[in-house]
Amino acid sequence: MNQRLSAREVKRHKWWGWGLDDVTFRWDNKPAFAPLAKRKIGVDLASLTPSEPQLSDHEVPPTRLPGAVRELLAGAVGPENVLDDDEYRVVHSFGRSLPDLFRVRTGDFARLVDAIVYPASEEEVAAVLRVVLEQDLVLIPYGGGSCISGSVTPDPAEERPVITMNLGRMRDVLEIDETAGLARVEAGVYGPDLEEQLNARGWTMGHFPDSFTYSTVGGWAATRSTGMQSDKYGDIEDIVRGMRVVHPEGTVVTKPIPGRDAGPSVHDMILGSEGRLGIITEATVQVHRIAPVRQVIAYMFPDWEHGIRGMHAIARNTDVAPTFARLSDGPETEFSLSMVKEPTSAKSKVAAKVQEGLFAYLRSQGWDTSEEMCISYVCFEGSKQSVDAQKAIVKKIVKNNGGITLGAGPGAIYDQKKFDTPYLRDFLMDYQVFGDVCETGATWSRLNEVHSRVYDAFYAAQAQQGLPGFMFCHMSHSYHGGACLYFTFAFPFSSPEQALEQYYTAKRAVQQTFVDLDSGVSHHHGVGTEHLPWMRQDQGEVGMRLIEGLFEMTDPGRNLNPGKVATP
Repeated sequence: MNQRLSAREVKRHKWWGWGLDDVTFRWDNKPAFAPLAKRKIGVDLASLTPSEPQLSDHEVPPTRLPGAVRELLAGAVGPENVLDDDEYRVVHSFGRSLPDLFRVRTGDFARLVDAIVYPASEEEVAAVLRVVLEQDLVLIPYGGGSCISGSVTPDPAEERPVITMNLGRMRDVLEIDETAGLARVEAGVYGPDLEEQLNARGWTMGHFPDSFTYSTVGGWAATRSTGMQSDKYGDIEDIVRGMRVVHPEGTVVTKPIPGRDAGPSVHDMILGSEGRLGIITEATVQVHRIAPVRQVIAYMFPDWEHGIRGMHAIARNTDVAPTFARLSDGPETEFSLSMVKEPTSAKSKVAAKVQEGLFAYLRSQGWDTSEEMCISYVCFEGSKQSVDAQKAIVKKIVKNNGGITLGAGPGAIYDQKKFDTPYLRDFLMDYQVFGDVCETGATWSRLNEVHSRVYDAFYAAQAQQGLPGFMFCHMSHSYHGGACLYFTFAFPFSSPEQALEQYYTAKRAVQQTFVDLDSGVSHHHGVGTEHLPWMRQDQGEVGMRLIEGLFEMTDPGRNLNPGKVATP
């Protein structure tokens, strides 16, 4: 078992953005990035001077937590594990949604949490919950704070004291059942720490969301997370087989059994409940032996239609089981190429020459290499024999659908950089540009319709606002019946006063299109408050009454993260 960290040793984001203070996105070593920004959204990066936010520029309102209540919480977890410093309160009052990031940067501290408690055991979690209920506090469970749907943000209208429970001290892999391929893990363990502990014994959970470095097992379960390797390892509801959850009336235990046929599933009710039904303290998760060979191969298709047909064929081929299969559309491929660093070494200069020659050849074959061609990445794991056999099948599928194989070089670069994307949003906001994402699940039969209609809706909204904009998309997370479409959009906001309304105009256009086309309101980003406006359309009136009734019965005092997923 790991030694318990102190509260101040638990990993946390910088107060105004994603991740570490000393990690930033750079554009000056990417020759194609600034021209793309100027061409697509009219922003001249070279003429602008960004400035890093300073917390000292803003007034942080004092905590509302009475001293006597603080003493009760200190009695539950120890006085050194109850923090109410200004920066800690600011960090824990905002997730990493775009509205959260904008508000925290502009000092919009209408409602901060009043203290953060750091329990080290399930018993301490239960003791804190007793204080919460007895003193009529509001409790918000907190994993890594990486959510982008408002799941950890307190209600500005809340007048009761609000505390956040950070589970980051509870970070151990407790047990591995090697016969069943199951591991018991504490809910506060971050992705990298989890994989380090599992890898040391030859295992992996295989769950790698974009937020991997700053998210936890409990957070994944509470928001129904999906990792980029879900094609092989499954979504979090496939991975989490059992849970321990501290509930106002006791501890709920769901058994890690292969099937659940004893009435409605309590286990599935808790998944995605975002702290409304209790605090997840432990999960029993599926784990797999680390594959001896792992390789990511890149492919290129002439356009989206050819690419989607290729992805569909891969998903339906029973002799291929990729770890992931991802297809970027033309605009995203163009964006990805703009992120390539200027070649400085002899090796990178040779690679740039090879790419230049390849694009010249593709243009001679009638390809539009500026806006239409679509890059794809497929990951293979297993024995060398199995990987080689699957690569041969996929290569043939790609060729039959008009594509070409680029090889392992670009795939390896993608695999190395896959967790860097969140830093880009902070960079863009430094230049008064919003960059955000919306994702949905759609059936194969409607995938292309959703893809085109969302583009139409976004650009119509931007035209209505008189603002430029840039959107791109990729397909990922393949299933038998469909896949996830993950849209990214960016535009410069005209002024801080109008910024959020301009953002919501664009977001509403995209989200409403999802609902209108019978796609999911979200595929893996949870509900929180940001997707709440579409939940009634998504679930139906009766469905929402069931959800609201469940929350109201469990938490009549609205002490557990109220206002998330559903309003009651």
